[in-house]
Amino acid sequence: MPITAATQTDLSDLVPLFAAYLRFYEVPRSAADISAFLGARLARGDAQLFIARDENAQAQGFVQLYPFHSSLALRPAWLLSDLYVAEHARRCGVGEALMNAARAHAEAHGACGLQLETAKTNLAGQRLYERLGYIRDEQFFTYWLALDGQPTGTL
Repeated sequence: MPITAATQTDLSDLVPLFAAYLRFYEVPRSAADISAFLGARLARGDAQLFIARDENAQAQGFVQLYPFHSSLALRPAWLLSDLYVAEHARRCGVGEALMNAARAHAEAHGACGLQLETAKTNLAGQRLYERLGYIRDEQFFTYWLALDGQPTGTL
């Protein structure tokens, strides 16, 4: 299954996947809003998206990364912000392939690590992450301050 860096030409395939991702986290948005958000990420280059396709070029999933700097490590790092695999493509290695593409990208850019968060209820995702060597943080808490009237905890 090919994993490629997403471009504007992938937007029409990314939007329904991203919509399903948002529904999973119970934050549905309109296709127009999603398209504008992802289109801006791709146009500005402030995120790195990868898309997985099957042998018929049908979109199977995506991963989205944002660069940041680790102050403790004094090095660049990447936030693995979003990972989604279409329901029909789950348990076929798509999630692992996307995670490996994210890792390869981070390593190629000299990153000291990848950071991610997931819902406490996302047990399948947690199993994947831990199988790939990710370690659950037991030292730090995550906090969120809503600045635009969004409910607490809505990232």
